[in-house]
Amino acid sequence: MNPHEEHLATRRAAGLFDFSFMGLFEFSGAAALDRLQSRRLTDIEPGRAAYTLLLNDDGSVFNDATVWNMGADRWWLFTGRRPASGAILAHLIGADTIQHLRYFHFVDIHKMLVARLGYSGELGYELVLPAPREMALRKALLEAGDDRLRECSFAAADSLRIESGYVLFDREIDGRANPRELGLERLVSDPGRTFGLSRKLVGLEFTDRPAHVEVPSAHVTSECDSPTLGKRIALSFAAPDAKPGDGVKLDDGRVARVAKLPFYDPGKQLPRAAPL
Repeated sequence: MNPHEEHLATRRAAGLFDFSFMGLFEFSGAAALDRLQSRRLTDIEPGRAAYTLLLNDDGSVFNDATVWNMGADRWWLFTGRRPASGAILAHLIGADTIQHLRYFHFVDIHKMLVARLGYSGELGYELVLPAPREMALRKALLEAGDDRLRECSFAAADSLRIESGYVLFDREIDGRANPRELGLERLVSDPGRTFGLSRKLVGLEFTDRPAHVEVPSAHVTSECDSPTLGKRIALSFAAPDAKPGDGVKLDDGRVARVAKLPFYDPGKQLPRAAPL
């Protein structure tokens, strides 16, 4: 296992990740789910998925999730990118299906749900099917991918999502941060809900040069050596007025510079790129 090579394989062609550890909850009717998460369900049409937040009573985020409208008042809640992924998947389910599957939509193909999402920050798909079929699907994907598809570890998934500025449970989602502090206030559909801003999530790039003046402190939540950028980067909570270029001092004494998020693909164009 080489997370560095797995990371670059995902950026240059395609990576295959196993996220079967995630929890899936099915809801009949929207009432309970509406109270549980932050998105307005009437805005999510059948065949669509949406990124959402699970909030504590005080407005802090205790987890993130995706909510899927399965039709007939059935809902799924999952909690817990230009690569060749579209071309590889097209071998199994057809080029026409892949060509017409839009970002954050999903379809049912041969009793397998295919969703176009992408936690890596690339053109990405999530496949949902019964556990007994998993090994056959894995084999078929690797055969279709030939030398373009590589099985990848969670370590590679972690560095990919840090480059892309995506948050993770128990790291950035620490049970105290609210949607505004995480930069995810857009996911809260209730216009009357407001959130304070005592800190905010920023990117950091590390520097070997010591600070010559007193600089504000920051708390790192995730960091990695970026294979794409060739430098050490991190996600961190800093003061609300922190801006790109500002120097900060970390809990362990290191000095870093605030960077704009995301580090990779600032316009978020790759997840929406043409699949074929």
